[in-house]
Amino acid sequence: MLSAPGRFNLLLVSSDGRRVLRLSLPRWAVRGAVGLLALALLTPAAIWSDYRALSRQRREMTTLQGRAGERDRVLESVRQRLAEIQGEMASWRALHARIWEPLGPEAHGAGERSGVGGVGQPVAEPEGSPASLLLQLEQLTASVTDEGQKLRALDRLMARAGKFLAALPSRWPVRGAVNSEFGRRTSLWTGAPETHGGIDIAADIGTPVKAPAPGVVIFAGSVPDYGTTVVIDHGHEIRTLFGHLQKIQVVQGQKVERGQQIALTGNTGKTSGPHLHYEIAVRGQPVNPRSYLWD
Repeated sequence: MLSAPGRFNLLLVSSDGRRVLRLSLPRWAVRGAVGLLALALLTPAAIWSDYRALSRQRREMTTLQGRAGERDRVLESVRQRLAEIQGEMASWRALHARIWEPLGPEAHGAGERSGVGGVGQPVAEPEGSPASLLLQLEQLTASVTDEGQKLRALDRLMARAGKFLAALPSRWPVRGAVNSEFGRRTSLWTGAPETHGGIDIAADIGTPVKAPAPGVVIFAGSVPDYGTTVVIDHGHEIRTLFGHLQKIQVVQGQKVERGQQIALTGNTGKTSGPHLHYEIAVRGQPVNPRSYLWD
């Protein structure tokens, strides 16, 4: 209740209606008391609200830290894998160099002879940083593209050479020790030096003789020195001769496949004992059969 201006009267009454206490306070004191009471009531709520906000921010920070740690682990894993792939790519380049070297520089194509020049400034990036990893990835992509071009060039080369390689007499006609190698030797009959145009492979009489490559039989008969003989034309000016046979199992003009049985070994013609005389001629000139015997 109000009394004099600027003052505030407060009357305290008991439960039976009797007046107990009457206070007359200045208005500013009452307002201050009310303000303090409101502040006392609102402060815990504000503190609680701030606490909840800080707790939420702390949880969000912990989540972000966890994500950052996971990102760092992923980046480290990517960096390691990039290093492994780059190492593997380096070994591919060495392998390509060994494959192409015997074929000569012409086999590479014009792209391999392009030139570069100038002076550049290196770009430094922190090791393992996203920017560094992106640069490594770009370099790896360029390397993969380059290796892909080389593989396609090699594939084209092998496609052209495939028929020729398949025609090479790379299989042994019989398995056995070589009694006499290709080249110069001493004649068993005259004791004088002579040139041996093939190799003599030890084999018992009746051992199957197999074609070393596909071809066409151009001769099946007997000749003075080699006795019973078979000659096969493999194309590409390559021919093989099989001498001292016991029995011929193909006919002239017949096509044969690699590994097909064509005859049985024997002891016919000019020979000191059972064996197979095996000869390879390229463009009419005898060559060392060991240069072709891969299988």
